[in-house]
Amino acid sequence: MKAPQRISIALDQETFRILNSLKDSYSSVSELFRELLKFHSRFRFLENEDPSRIKTYVDMLSHGEHIILDIDHWVAFLRFISSHPEKERFWEIHRKVSESHAEEFRGMDLSEILRRLEACNFFRVSVKGDEYTLVFGSDEVKEFVRKFLEGVFEGMGIRAEIKEELAKLRIKPMSE
Repeated sequence: MKAPQRISIALDQETFRILNSLKDSYSSVSELFRELLKFHSRFRFLENEDPSRIKTYVDMLSHGEHIILDIDHWVAFLRFISSHPEKERFWEIHRKVSESHAEEFRGMDLSEILRRLEACNFFRVSVKGDEYTLVFGSDEVKEFVRKFLEGVFEGMGIRAEIKEELAKLRIKPMSE
């Protein structure tokens, strides 16, 4: 068996602190670096992605409570529901789902909730001061999200004004 290659590296203070926090989980520093290099090699394509968004995807998808659905299918379902004779029953169920999400979102602030929902590709969010603007690709999705947020806000005791525009919702927290 060929002898392993040996290298020397220099670490700045922050990197050295990280090394010290990780090394006890491995049999040696060499094993740690081998695993880190393999991991980096496999997931390097993610290095320019938002880590919080990746974490959201993993949290949501790994437990089987969420699905990935083509946006055209999603809008088609919502359009079908909007013309269905029992659409009010759908909105009642939707309200109950939003109330259960209020429980799930406990401890999150308005910004965290909107960023999590943005990761679902329901909308794009922009922030100016304390106002959030949600931009939608269809009226059906806008209605779905508005009703969902109303239920979540009510369930969490979040007071916010929601103004509806043509392709947007503007959300502004209200003072107590």
